[in-house]
Amino acid sequence: MRRADRLFQIVQILRRSGRPVTADAMAAELEVSKRSVYRDIAALIGQRTPIRGEAGIGYVLDGAFDMPPLMLTPEEIEAAVLGAQWVARHGDPVLARAADDLVAKIAATVPEHLRSFVLEPVSATPPGFAHAEDRIDIAAARAAIRAQRKIALHYCDAEGAVSRRTIWPIAIGYLHHARVLVGWCETREDFRTFRSDRVVDAEFLEERYRPRAATLRREWRRQMAESAPPTELTPKAEARSS
Repeated sequence: MRRADRLFQIVQILRRSGRPVTADAMAAELEVSKRSVYRDIAALIGQRTPIRGEAGIGYVLDGAFDMPPLMLTPEEIEAAVLGAQWVARHGDPVLARAADDLVAKIAATVPEHLRSFVLEPVSATPPGFAHAEDRIDIAAARAAIRAQRKIALHYCDAEGAVSRRTIWPIAIGYLHHARVLVGWCETREDFRTFRSDRVVDAEFLEERYRPRAATLRREWRRQMAESAPPTELTPKAEARSS
């Protein structure tokens, strides 16, 4: 790895960590000696990169520091393009268009010598598969989540029974066979998942809910983690959709 690349990667390591990072940890990730890390840290500080810390304790990057957002490594480009490929092939129409636009923007912005990583990626996702038809506007549901607005649903369960639910939407899941809307159900007084193809009709309400959607998502994930191993989360969630 060239020294310039290594300096950039040290900044990336510090950016993604919420706590001090030791020279040992950085040396292991970069496959260099601790002495090289100390020299690189000193060089970055000499270039006025706002790194704080000391040997033996760890280093942190000032939260106010930023770099141009598209100074990407080849691996980061491949990760972004691979993720965008999946969304373009499996996401709802609005997100699929956004994924195509994202790839085009990356291709137009990265230096010429990195453009092939965008236009001719070596990694690929499987072709798209047939989803059950959405009976709710997924883009509008995302907007409701961001605005923390309630949704009133008429929902048909697996047995064919239709019920009216008012939910506090917090997340959308993209499964292989269907999309699901996750929310706090006022009727059940608990978290529930609703398949988008089983929604009879939906009304997007002006009424807001509290607490924050992010807080509810953390609680939902905590409950899911306690109830089943990660590989079983999706079946468990669907089983509780009634």
